[in-house]
Amino acid sequence: MSELKALIFDVDGTLAETEEQHRLAFNAAFHDAGLPYEWSVDRYRELLGVTGGKQRMAAFFAGVGDTTSPAAIAELHRAKNRIYAEAVADGQIRLRTGIARLLMEAREAGMRLAIATTTSRENLLALLHATMGSAHRIFEVMVTGEDVAVLKPDPEVYLKALTQLGLPAENCLAFEDSAAGLESATRAGLRTVVTPSLYTSHHRFGPAALVVSSLGEPGSPPRVCQGGLAPDTHVDLAVLRGLVG
Repeated sequence: MSELKALIFDVDGTLAETEEQHRLAFNAAFHDAGLPYEWSVDRYRELLGVTGGKQRMAAFFAGVGDTTSPAAIAELHRAKNRIYAEAVADGQIRLRTGIARLLMEAREAGMRLAIATTTSRENLLALLHATMGSAHRIFEVMVTGEDVAVLKPDPEVYLKALTQLGLPAENCLAFEDSAAGLESATRAGLRTVVTPSLYTSHHRFGPAALVVSSLGEPGSPPRVCQGGLAPDTHVDLAVLRGLVG
């Protein structure tokens, strides 16, 4: 029987519903740069199939025949990140239901906490500072898209997190919101809890250990989409230990 020792979290869509704010920031960056582009909700949902903001823009530009250079894309991405950080600092994003509770429960129980994300460190820290303040230091490991050669669905980001934790996959659980993230975690040998987000509710999550609408709160259980969560139960450490035991 495996013992649960660490929880590893994706960020965008998992810790917080961030993707809509990212979409708005991309559009604002396009506008400020004088570019004739505006990504709709449906278009952005399609573009999220490409992980990484710079990669997403490059794929879009290539698809519309725009020859914007990699250097210009990088500058546009920096502008977009500044716009996103300003929105986050203004309090426009909050942690998803149950996240703050579970993090505190885990910390009090001596569980180790990590992040494995393909977002930039700049975006990650902006979100953590705005939503958690100094409490974000509970994450002892933070692996971002800047720390890996290949983004999700490749497993590198999770493999690096496991290496830095010094733990095998069987002693950890991953938390994701997308099919690409689930594939990344699964390929790293991790069992995964999925909480689909605004832009990923249509994804398929076959390999997931548990799929729920959120982590829920006491007295306010989530909707169970896949897995054996008992009725009227929220996702707590007892539930998570049962997934690896």
